[in-house]
This record gives sequence, structure tokens and C-alpha cells, in this order.
Amino acid sequence: MTDMPGLLRRLEKGGIEVPAHVQKAMLDIDVADFTDYDVEPFFADRPIPFLETDEGGIKTISAPHMIATLLHHLELSEGQEVVVLGAKGGYVAALIAMIVGENGRVRLLDPSQLAVEHVQSRLTHWPTVESRVLEAVEVAPVAFPGELNRVLITGQIRELPEWLSSRIVDGGFALAPLGNTAGQHLMKVERQGDEMFSTDLGPVSFGPIDVRDTETGPMNPYELADLLELTLETCEELDMANEDERIALQDLIVELRQLPADLPPPGEGGISMGEHPMFQLMWEAAPSFLRLWPMVQLMLRPNLAQPGAEGWNEDDGDDGPHFDEFKR
Repeated sequence: MTDMPGLLRRLEKGGIEVPAHVQKAMLDIDVADFTDYDVEPFFADRPIPFLETDEGGIKTISAPHMIATLLHHLELSEGQEVVVLGAKGGYVAALIAMIVGENGRVRLLDPSQLAVEHVQSRLTHWPTVESRVLEAVEVAPVAFPGELNRVLITGQIRELPEWLSSRIVDGGFALAPLGNTAGQHLMKVERQGDEMFSTDLGPVSFGPIDVRDTETGPMNPYELADLLELTLETCEELDMANEDERIALQDLIVELRQLPADLPPPGEGGISMGEHPMFQLMWEAAPSFLRLWPMVQLMLRPNLAQPGAEGWNEDDGDDGPHFDEFKR
């Protein structure tokens, strides 16, 4: 196995808290068992792919600092049952299974048949891990346990699905990157009696749960709206946009999200780029949108946080988002 002890030392030096039980699991389980891709980037604290579709979709195993952060906040102990939504190659499920022990159980769900088949092929010697395909994130799986204590969602999601949040028991919680495709916050959503309370654990940037949502294709109005919303938030924090620009961008975001969900992409369905409603809205807002275009481009290519990489200095860190997935 490549130098996991060295990686863990760098993570700790970089300010990432890695509990002893998480360290033991990461030392005992080889990430190379869960992907056929090169694992060297993983030991430079980068995400590594485990699945790529013919259509260009790609799914990754998270960077080590993100895995350690998720497992730390999941507050695991022996004998627990944990639901994991999102495959991550099976590596995260295996780590959790080792931590909760032979009396615990891990139930892994993913909307992709390919991702589940990959996981099942890699977890043949893990009897406490059960994996199955979801019809959709929003649809409750058939014959699924009624009560949930620990839930880990490993991909971007706007809000917890009702079937999941309604089953969390008193004192139980879900850990999830909640937000739009441009950026999220890692949230701990805990049930206390009849109420759900959320704790913000910081900004992150995860890719979608379903590999099909990562497949290359034209940007749709909702993705553009998400990107513009993040751009606007950043410009406001940096005091870069004036009042007129803020209003124009806010109006554009609302109008983009009001476009039909089944709108064909530019060039398809007989709609040329010049006639496409998304581009017509953009041209109308051009005076404010074009001035901030360099910021939009910057949002498309964020720098990855790598506190476990060799040469990382804790003083180099900041309070910005930690990026989990590859950004195209």
C-alpha cells in the first residue's frame, strides 16, 4: 500500500481531525481494491475516479481529507446501522463497515446500476455491507428499514428526500452536502423529538450522486442559474457588484429557473442557439452579466483543497470550500 501513514500525518498537520478509529480503518483498507485507476493522486489528497461511462460521466472516491471529515462528523461506534447514499466505489462503505464491526450493518444505495455493480464486485468479502439500486434519490426504496440512525449522503443534493428525513430516529442524523450544483454546505441534520435541526459544518463542492448527471453535455438553465447564484454570492462578499448588477443577476437567476424543465438544449428540438430562451435571457442581461464573466469562469475551475498533499502548510489553508469531485 502507498504511504497511508504519511498521508494521515499530513492531514493531521493540515488541521484535519482524523479520529483513531478512522485512522485504523484507513490504514487497514487499501483504496486500490476499489478502483482500477491510478491511486497515486489519492495519496496527494486528491479524489480518484472509480467509474466512467461511455457518455463521459465520471464518479470518484473522495479525497482523503474529505473522507476523514465525513467519518469524523458521522460519530460512528460499534454495532450501528448506517445508510450511505452514493457509491464512492465501495471504499467509504468498507471503512464504515470496519468501524461499526461485525454487529453493525451498512446499507449502500445508488441510482446507478453500473455503480452498484462495481460496489458489489469490490465488496464480496464484506458480509455486513448490503448494496442496491435506487429508482431515484427522491423515491423510497422498496422493503427498506423504517428507522434510520446514521445517514451519509456522499453527493450533491438540494434537500433531504422526505422518505429519508421522516425515518430518522430521535437523536439520529443525516450528514449531507446540501445546495446547488455550483456549491454546497456540509450539513448535519438531526432529529430532536418532532423537529429537525441543522448544523452547518462548512462549504464544500460535491458532484451529483447519480453518475448520469455528470455526463458531458450542454449547460442547462438550472445549472447556469446555480453558477450565477454562486457568482453573485462571491461578488457580494468581495463587494465587486453594484446594486444594479445585483438586481439584474438576481432577476436573471429567477428567470432561468422559470424555464420549462423539459426544454431541449441549444441546437436540439428545432431551437437554434439564437432562438433558445436561455440565451435570449442572457443577451438581455448582457450589460451586467458580461462584466462579471471572468468571475463565472473562475467558478468553473476552482482550486482543489489538498491539506494532505506533500508540502501543504496549515498556514496555506483558508475557510473556503473543500472540493470533493472533479470539476469540468
